[in-house]
Amino acid sequence: MTDPTTDPLRAFEIPGLACFEPGAGGLTRLAISTPVAEAHIYLQGAHVTHYQPAGSAPVLFVSARSFFENGKPIRGGVPVCFPWFANRAGHPESPAHGFARTREWEVESLAVDGNQTVLAVLRLSADAATRAHWPHDFVLRHHIAIGAQLGMMLEVENVSREPFQFEEALHTYFAVDDVREVSVIGLGHSGYLDKTDAFRPKIQGPEALRFTGETDRTFEHTLATCVLHDPREGRRIVVEKSGSATTVVWNPWIAKAAAMPDFGDDEWPRMACIETANAGANAITLAPGERHSMRAVVSVGN
Repeated sequence: MTDPTTDPLRAFEIPGLACFEPGAGGLTRLAISTPVAEAHIYLQGAHVTHYQPAGSAPVLFVSARSFFENGKPIRGGVPVCFPWFANRAGHPESPAHGFARTREWEVESLAVDGNQTVLAVLRLSADAATRAHWPHDFVLRHHIAIGAQLGMMLEVENVSREPFQFEEALHTYFAVDDVREVSVIGLGHSGYLDKTDAFRPKIQGPEALRFTGETDRTFEHTLATCVLHDPREGRRIVVEKSGSATTVVWNPWIAKAAAMPDFGDDEWPRMACIETANAGANAITLAPGERHSMRAVVSVGN
């Protein structure tokens, strides 16, 4: 864990707007507080755990039972999944969703623009530990913008001599009042794989997607903006994206929530995941020297 009192991190701080501090479990986090928004970003996993625009309730869900420990993923917020999504095919020993979400990232830059948006860039590079799981050289950058909107851009650079293929996701957990009352618009007529039904391919009808039980749907070949309507909270959350052809919608419901040690048995009604991704048929192949960027912008309205 990086000591937040050391000079290298202090040099990045923006007085009165952004500072490094011990977070939950003693993990180092970047705390941002501006007139337009506040946020927390943990260096472990380059993980946004809190985002709250001025005048709004918190946008992200984090489980009260989440582990905040070195090397363990944080349950909630926006985990970064890389270089594979979910379980790695043919490698049952590999960690779910890759290694990026449990590694300590470096701070590359921290700035503020004229709109009082704080711009953070965190970096993860290949090393012996990553090569033990995935034998490729890469540089991964997470560009995070905290302002009236939450902007996230995951940039992958191939610095090896061979092409490689990867999957990625911004596995965003949104806070809702009651998932049984919310709806998701934007995925009508789209094909998806239903993980709760042996990955059978299905088609979403023209109606809004609603949660009536365990939901784990991987929508492939979709570039659509999604709108999460939360009538009991009186707001809608808009997720725009680019560089992403996969959208995953997930809620564990009762039984799966009870089976997860880092998720409260009664927390499932208060969250819904809409994940910006490239996975499965939409995995990315990157040639040496090339870069790929995937971007998500989250905004909140009434």
